[in-house]
Amino acid sequence: MTKWVFRRWLCGCLVIGLSCLLLTGCSGNLNRGKTLRIATEPAFPPFEFTGQGGNLQGFSIDLMNAIATAASFKIDFQSLPFDGIIPALQSKTVDAAISSITITAERSQTVAFSRPYFKAGLAIAIRADNQNITGFDSLKNKKIAVQIGTTGADKAKTIPGVQIRSFDSAPLALQELVNGNVDAVINDAPVTLYAINTGNLQGIKVVEKLLTEEYYGIATAKNSPNLQLINDGLNRVLANGSYSRIYQKWFKVAPPASLPAKSPYENANNADKSTLANLILPFLPILLQGALVTLQLTILSAVLGLITGTLIALLRLSRFLPGSLLARVYVDFFRGTPLIVQIFMIYFGLPALAQELGFTFNFDRFVAGVIALSLNIAAYIAETVRAGIQSIEIGQTEAAKSLGLSPLLTMRLVIFPQAFRRMLPPLGNEFISLLKDTSLVAVIGFEELFRKGQLIVAQNYRAFEIYATVALIYLCLTLLASQVFSRLEVWMNPDKKIQQAKVDNKK
Repeated sequence: MTKWVFRRWLCGCLVIGLSCLLLTGCSGNLNRGKTLRIATEPAFPPFEFTGQGGNLQGFSIDLMNAIATAASFKIDFQSLPFDGIIPALQSKTVDAAISSITITAERSQTVAFSRPYFKAGLAIAIRADNQNITGFDSLKNKKIAVQIGTTGADKAKTIPGVQIRSFDSAPLALQELVNGNVDAVINDAPVTLYAINTGNLQGIKVVEKLLTEEYYGIATAKNSPNLQLINDGLNRVLANGSYSRIYQKWFKVAPPASLPAKSPYENANNADKSTLANLILPFLPILLQGALVTLQLTILSAVLGLITGTLIALLRLSRFLPGSLLARVYVDFFRGTPLIVQIFMIYFGLPALAQELGFTFNFDRFVAGVIALSLNIAAYIAETVRAGIQSIEIGQTEAAKSLGLSPLLTMRLVIFPQAFRRMLPPLGNEFISLLKDTSLVAVIGFEELFRKGQLIVAQNYRAFEIYATVALIYLCLTLLASQVFSRLEVWMNPDKKIQQAKVDNKK
């Protein structure tokens, strides 16, 4: 009887033990099979950047991988612009974000942060030959470059008389300083020092660092179940020595003795959900001001592009072979390369090339935008003009010759007026495309309609409402442009002019 009881007890212990092992294994496998979409902006070395072979590298990337290993989950890194990360978290397009995001009270109302994983601060960078700026107090009335949506941008707003230029990434802001277009850059100190120490940027120095004491955190959506999982992994990484090894790998010094155990704004309330009218109306004048700048940029670029494109079209039609080949190369280049690349080449590339050749040269942002847009649209207009001229019957030219008109007068008085009427519909399409393409000059910090919207979103994180308003304003502008070209087409066409007059008379 005793043996039978002992066997039952032993079997019971085995069953309980196996059950515990199965439950533990299932729990571990549940997390191990889970994949989190982690957003990052790989343009912030040494924290997040794209290395050789296109792989993501940096302190934050190594840390996130270590956290994933410790907490038994997988990672799918997704590259996003910095100002788009918090909206992506709000819409739950991504599960979390590690992109050197400073924990602030405003951001904590919109997203939730892990415990801090890095202590940082802001630094002021200036050109090496600048002796006038010695610290934060000497930035009054100066031109400052910042990255959009960062604490550096917020700090710059507190400077009296400052002119702020916002860029999509820190390297662009620093390049703006190297090119001599701004007096200083306010940016995270580790990033600026890394750029200087690695020799990637020559001719700049830091005059004041750690203007503020800040902490980076891993961001998730509010009430996300992933936050606890990430915090558990981060706690293990801090405890087992992995954090110290990663820190020393990238910064060559020991990490701080301790980091806060939780976000300083852990219990922050959700952002105030204002009504749509209260959200849009205060910013509407700013957006309309941006729309006016967009129209100015479009009209000026269209006029210059029309003149340049017409000349290129005539050169392509000429019998002067070198000129015709040169015009063909121009058209192929500007139609075959992205407009955004052309903007970068003109605004950032040409001044950098000039410095390498030993002289200083830089562009005003408006001038650079107009040049880039004009050169690009001219290539498309050239083909439209060429097709319009070639569509006129050869008999028109022969009739003009029989009347004794020279080739120049034939083109000016006979061919071009008829061709221009046929060109109007495609030229209207090009104008509308140009109107929308002006949004690309935002990459050089030019504050047209789209950039105004970006700056507003960087303040209130209400991406859908603001960008929907921006889209509606663009739609109004394109509809207005369509009506103008339709009226112009009727006015220049004799047949349609007569038909329109009959309609007006019946009314």
